[in-house]
Amino acid sequence: MKRIFTLLAFSLCFALNAQVTKEIFESFKLQERRDVSYYFPEDYDKEKKYPLIVVLDGDYLFDQVVANAKFYSQFHGMPQSIVVGVHQSKNSIRLDDCAWDKETGLPSEKGKKFFEFLGMEIIPYLDLNYSTAPFKMIVGYDITANFMNYWLFKDNSLFNAYINISPDLAPEMETRVPERLSKFDKQIFYQVILEGEQNNNTPKIMAMDKSIKAINKESLHYYLDEYPTADHISIATYGIGKAFDNIFGMFKPISPKEYKTQILTSEEPVFAYLENKYKGIEDLFGFQKGVDLNDVMAIYAGIRKKEDTESLKPLSDLCKREFPGTMLGFYFEGEYYEQIGEPKKALKTFEKSFGMDEIDFLTKEMALEKIDALKADFGF
Repeated sequence: MKRIFTLLAFSLCFALNAQVTKEIFESFKLQERRDVSYYFPEDYDKEKKYPLIVVLDGDYLFDQVVANAKFYSQFHGMPQSIVVGVHQSKNSIRLDDCAWDKETGLPSEKGKKFFEFLGMEIIPYLDLNYSTAPFKMIVGYDITANFMNYWLFKDNSLFNAYINISPDLAPEMETRVPERLSKFDKQIFYQVILEGEQNNNTPKIMAMDKSIKAINKESLHYYLDEYPTADHISIATYGIGKAFDNIFGMFKPISPKEYKTQILTSEEPVFAYLENKYKGIEDLFGFQKGVDLNDVMAIYAGIRKKEDTESLKPLSDLCKREFPGTMLGFYFEGEYYEQIGEPKKALKTFEKSFGMDEIDFLTKEMALEKIDALKADFGF
């Protein structure tokens, strides 16, 4: 698709380490120019894959979403992402972009064109020119939050995650959204952020909430977070971080609660939990995540707690791949051989670990203690 654009301004110098750029996008579908902002991670690498977050009402939501995305990715709460913000405040153009027919509740003629602008121009442009992952999210407020629901009407939803901030629902949307969500087998995250202050739209949102909660589908992840002290204006600044917590929970390192309630209570081998977690991340986001050292240590603690010796071997193999040059893999393998009654193999393996780099709690002194103990016990 032929696309012409003019660079308008830069928040920072746009090179390989670009942060934020703003441009005028000449849309064939809309037959007009639109202001669009982009955020790319500072260490953007074309060899990696990045989820794409589309932000409507970009004039005031874009900066908030970018700030949360940077913070959460910095502290491992979510993957680094590309964020695109569509500006809609000039001349209240959002009202035209997202208008609906009063009788059908479906997009107006301008709304249909705006729908195509996003799905057939903005997103394909980013997919073609940048290393985007299959996982896509959309964020909107008020009337733009309602508009994002129209992608649910497609057989295959373009977005995996929807963050609706105080949606101003079109006619029949309170029944249409639950009906459409019940049809998808793919993983869908649907988040509603709601103020405590009641308005004419509140009953429709609560009716929608009740119907969505009645859907029994493992592939649907639904959340409604209500903030009692917020009103319809201030709610735009609430809840985005909590929504990221909900949507990217799988991506986060294993927490103490997760360790106690899921790993220790599972009847499966302890290593299977780690294996399933990272397979789930790859299936959902479309790329492999490097294994966190925190997760390795949580699994190791679970292995020791549950005396699951057999899980030590695959854990050691994983650590050799993920943390090469460190003691981790060979130390765990040495413990495995030690516990299954193979002292000679255990001794050789601990000696290998002794010659490698220390990591986390593992020190050369610990490996040496294992070596000395085996020699003393078995007379090697």
